Amino acid sequence: MYVFDATPLISLASADRLELVSSLADSRCMPESVYDEVVTTGIEAGHADARRVERAVEDGMLAVEPDPDPEVPLVERLSRAKALSEADVAVLALARERDGTAVMDEAYGRSVADTEGIQTRGTAYVVLHAQRSGRIGPVESRAAIDDLLDVGWYCAPDLYARILEKIEEIG
Repeated sequence: MYVFDATPLISLASADRLELVSSLADSRCMPESVYDEVVTTGIEAGHADARRVERAVEDGMLAVEPDPDPEVPLVERLSRAKALSEADVAVLALARERDGTAVMDEAYGRSVADTEGIQTRGTAYVVLHAQRSGRIGPVESRAAIDDLLDVGWYCAPDLYARILEKIEEIG
């Protein structure tokens, strides 16, 4: 199971690349708090990407799962980390609860996940996975990464270089 945080969903939807999520063979979901942040708040603010995510839920590409119980010890522990939002906590706790992978880009959240033994992946993984699975080729994979950058997805120059190397390697 892949449990999505807000940033990968917003980035992929803003770049009009959300369909790449469907290349992930396992089930794909987001906690209710992420849905509220991305879709409910996004639609109220007039963001087109929010409607794309809403449509992905309506079409069954993504599911919405209840946030984990706040009294679960992991949730209590993660909630003490002030740099994690309620949605971040829900993503990490749901990924742990379902033996899944948290899809998030924020370095602090990924560091906390590593400490807790929760597997993580990021937005670039979704694009590279779509290429590995044959859903897209290397030219489209590179275009998707560039589209993400164009809509404000942050990628350090050294990571960008490694992603381009990986695109070439996958072919």
